[in-house]
Amino acid sequence: MMIRFPLALLALAFGGAVLAADGPRLHLIPEPVSVTERAGSFTLDAGTMIRVSSQDPDLAQTASWFADQVHTTVGKKGKINLELNKESDAELGKEGYTLSVTTAGITIKANAPAGVFYGLQTLLEMIPPGGGAIPCADIRDYPRFGWRGLMLDVSRHFFNKNEVERYIDEMARYKYNTFHWHLSDDNGWRIEIKSLPELTRVGAWRVSRTGRWGTLLPPLADEPADDGGFYTQDDIREILAYAKARYITVLPEIDVPAHSLAMIAAYPNLSCTQLLYPVNPGSRAPERQDNVLCVGNDSVYLVLQKVFGEIAALFPNPYIHIGGDEAYKGFWAACPKCQKLMKDEHLGSVEELQSYFVKRMEKMLNGLGKKLIGWDEILEGGLAPSATVMSWRGMSGGITAARMGHEVVMTPWDYCYLDLYQGDPSVEPPTYGICRLTDCYKYDPVPDSIDPKLIIGGQGNLWTESVPTFRHAEYMTWPRAMALAEVYWSPKSKRNWDDFTGRMEAELPMLDAEGINYARSAFDAVALPAHDKLGRLAVRFTTEIKGLDIYYTFDNTRPDSHSARYRGEPLEFPKGSTILTVTTYRDGKPIGERISLTKEELEHRSQEKHHEY
Repeated sequence: MMIRFPLALLALAFGGAVLAADGPRLHLIPEPVSVTERAGSFTLDAGTMIRVSSQDPDLAQTASWFADQVHTTVGKKGKINLELNKESDAELGKEGYTLSVTTAGITIKANAPAGVFYGLQTLLEMIPPGGGAIPCADIRDYPRFGWRGLMLDVSRHFFNKNEVERYIDEMARYKYNTFHWHLSDDNGWRIEIKSLPELTRVGAWRVSRTGRWGTLLPPLADEPADDGGFYTQDDIREILAYAKARYITVLPEIDVPAHSLAMIAAYPNLSCTQLLYPVNPGSRAPERQDNVLCVGNDSVYLVLQKVFGEIAALFPNPYIHIGGDEAYKGFWAACPKCQKLMKDEHLGSVEELQSYFVKRMEKMLNGLGKKLIGWDEILEGGLAPSATVMSWRGMSGGITAARMGHEVVMTPWDYCYLDLYQGDPSVEPPTYGICRLTDCYKYDPVPDSIDPKLIIGGQGNLWTESVPTFRHAEYMTWPRAMALAEVYWSPKSKRNWDDFTGRMEAELPMLDAEGINYARSAFDAVALPAHDKLGRLAVRFTTEIKGLDIYYTFDNTRPDSHSARYRGEPLEFPKGSTILTVTTYRDGKPIGERISLTKEELEHRSQEKHHEY
């Protein structure tokens, strides 16, 4: 197969890394294992073509994917060569590649088509703005972890098929290979189950609300449930094929036994109380609202057998995620069916009852040819024999599971939750917690004293209570997911924050060219309030990215480069002042947000355990 692409379309489609006047000319994310830059360049022109040396159908599809990005036609000559190794290179594995750019042409070699695909992603980053000359270089690259994922919650807010596919495209650029799809929760059931039509007829819809999650008005009497949506099984198949062409596997999650209100709204007999509940539109849940499946009810397992049976038939991923998190067990303690089951199975606590449920789910999934994975709460009461743990409540759950010999996907909330604040809350859309770009980049998924082979990878998680639109989903994802991509792909020894931020900045024009929304929060000032020995409030400032100047005012005016410049010493409020305003500049030009913080807010932050907003 030979494919031709016109140079002008390359420039239109990709943008790429910014060529520096001196120093390295390549700005790649994630950073490859080895890069040797050489003198000279390869010039793309209208006659440049691709040549594929193998008849492998996946490789042919990958070449066609690359061609489609630039609207190519088939030609007969090739100066970009895509090759599969005749003898396997053990170090490269299934996803590694070598890429060589000389003045005469480009060659990408790999053991498998996935490696060629990742080599092409690197090549796309090497194309400079305007197309043309690609710097000569030899690159050898392979991932540190086999599981490199992002999770998108489509229950709290529904994203249509085109938006999901766009998210998958954005993941592929940074060599992610797992799309974790959170398909059910209290706020919406998002996948068609043909044998259980009420799940989507009722569970996929709620009353329409706009505003801050957790404060919204509950459904009113006779109010239509017209907000929501779901994916048909044909939609699922199309998305799966789309992801497969980009070497991304899709992990489906049905969150049970808790977070099941949308399922219970469709089938009220599945809860302990069997009360009628509407799908929650984002209002604060009553303390006694039962969103947990009745573990002692045989009907629950009959329904779940149908649900997971259809999901197992749809999704090729060897895993199915069952959630297992945040299960309130008070209803189980008062439920005659659950209490009978505990007696019959000799279970001493409701925690052991949850373990019974998880182990039963594992047997069900194993019978469907799948492996179970769940959040770290599945450890409570005893872990199912072959379960994989996704550790979100910090690293401790993953450490416990690994010491028991179980495989672990690390996704601790304070480093990997993309729905948290990424900059100062005063200038960010409302959410909770804090996870800066720095936090994402500087964490490591492998704890000390743990067998690294049991940490199979990690992922970033985007919960969408506070993410009502796809544009905002992009804003919360990028550039933090660039940092996580490097954590999961690149060698730990190559981790360098200052180098990463330079490469990240070189990548931002590509995002602009593609219309991808992203946050510039890392360019903002970071406030560090505390009290001195005399109990007086003092505020220090720093920045995540080096080389920025901070200017400030206390007099309610807007600071600029003519205002007082922050010199590193703690600032105290002058008498009568109640507001401190800061902004950041680089080379005399504004680069960060203007942030105004009241003395009262800073006092409050200084009392908090984690106050580095």
